[in-house]
Amino acid sequence: MNATIEETLNAVKCVGMETVIGAPDLTIDHVMQARSRIAPYVHNTPILTSTYLNERIGAELFFKCENFQKAGAFKVRGACNAVFGLTDEDAVHGVATHSSGNHALSLSYAAGRRGIPCHVVMPKTAPQAKKDAVLGYGGIITECEPSTSSREAVFSEVQAKTGAEFVHPYNDPRVIAGQGTCSAEMLEAVDGLDSFVAPIGGGGMISGTCLTVSHLAPDIEIFAAEPLQADDAARSFRSGHIIADDAPVTIADGLKVPLKENTWHFVSHYVADVMTATEEEIIDAMKLTWQRLKIVMEPSCAVPLAVILKNQDVFRGRRIGVIVTGGNVDLDRLPWMK
Repeated sequence: MNATIEETLNAVKCVGMETVIGAPDLTIDHVMQARSRIAPYVHNTPILTSTYLNERIGAELFFKCENFQKAGAFKVRGACNAVFGLTDEDAVHGVATHSSGNHALSLSYAAGRRGIPCHVVMPKTAPQAKKDAVLGYGGIITECEPSTSSREAVFSEVQAKTGAEFVHPYNDPRVIAGQGTCSAEMLEAVDGLDSFVAPIGGGGMISGTCLTVSHLAPDIEIFAAEPLQADDAARSFRSGHIIADDAPVTIADGLKVPLKENTWHFVSHYVADVMTATEEEIIDAMKLTWQRLKIVMEPSCAVPLAVILKNQDVFRGRRIGVIVTGGNVDLDRLPWMK
């Protein structure tokens, strides 16, 4: 591991989240405190490589496999940091959120471990596998239409009825700090990275990556990968302000939501580029990963490899950390099935 990174990790101080108001207040100390808080409840996930993919692209790819994470997705990191950071008084009515799937089941998992209720608003179109997982972890589902406006309106009703603590899927400093633990593990395990590539929807993972990498390895470039059919982050990045689509249609169901002010802070300050891939390119990358890495990943997680394959001139010769964000798929409705 890089000596400077190791010194930073060893010297870090634990600080509370009570003083954090928004993204600019977050520091590497919050990420390291999150690591300590969530350690009993999450995995330090493995990192895989593929000689075939390295030779095809002309780069060295290191896949951080959050599809092997508790609850099957990276979002358990942020969810656990938020849930186990609550005071007993704040936790008394449980937690609530709106999510297309992975945050919903991750928050249900975390709440179940703490022994508090979890109320979740999910789109009717969310994969059944994710709904089943939420219910299996004890979550209470209220369905909404598959649009940002519907999920936020229905959520307001649920929160008013339950009094539960709102844990936003990505626009929450506690969640962002938790997601930053993933890239911290990656930096400890792999020396000499030149780039990170992660999917972007609302921007929780990419923000956590920016938070960690900007402090521990600021020379590493961070690229965000997005479906072309839900490219509001790419358009936001190029326009210099948030552009929010209400109901985009893409097979990458976890990447349909727009950026918010906290995640926009990190995207606008630290991301080198937001690259897009077509639906066909995403499916091809997903199949290629299943075939070559022998792992199950969901469509949203295939977008980083899709943009790397599409932009080989940008990534050739680099050592690239690729975050595989989750593996919760409906096996009866795989995107290449007719």
